[in-house]
Order: sequence, then C-alpha cells, then structure tokens
Amino acid sequence: MDTLEHHRQIIRSVIDEYHQLNLNAPDPAIESVCVFDDIRDNYLLLLMGWQGSERIKSVMIHVRLHNNKFWIEEDWTEDGVATDLLQAGIEHNKIVLAFHPPQLRQHTEFAVT
Repeated sequence: MDTLEHHRQIIRSVIDEYHQLNLNAPDPAIESVCVFDDIRDNYLLLLMGWQGSERIKSVMIHVRLHNNKFWIEEDWTEDGVATDLLQAGIEHNKIVLAFHPPQLRQHTEFAVT
C-alpha cells in the first residue's frame, strides 16, 4: 500500500471510531455522518439533527491531507484527533493544527505548515 492510501486509511479509521461512539450517544435525534472524499482528501464527521425546534448541523472533525501532512481543520473531540494520529504512528512534524492561527502554531509541538 502506498503512503497516501495508508494515510487515507488512518484518517478514515480515526473518524469511524468517533462515528461509532456517536452512534451510542444518548440522543437518537442527532445523527452522526462520515464524509470521506478520497479525490480531494477531505475527511469529516458531521452531527446533524434536531434538539427541540433547533436545527443542529456541525462539523465535529475535519482532517485533510495537504502537502503530505495531516491538516486538522476542525476538532471537537475530548482528547484531540492529533493524539489519535500519533497513536497510529504519524509523526508530530506531519500534523498541522490548522484550527490555530499560523502565528500560534509555532508554539505547539506540531508542524506550522
């Protein structure tokens, strides 16, 4: 398996684990939806549904592959998707916390760009 496909598989696996957790959530009115785009290398976990009369539609996780790195664009998990990527064997310098402004990324243990 080539590196790109291996990276795609890791992201899909990480997101699917959170999706499975969401399926066991106490609120059946909120649906968990995985969106995997292997052509443009964007991977999302969406939460959609209704709480009373309020529409819920949010991005829980968004990771994209860009310039041979994992760009975490959105992450509303407790421990962080970066932790899951590290546990899967991805190096710190291959992960960008893109939800932080560029000038703050230098203060993290991860890649800036």
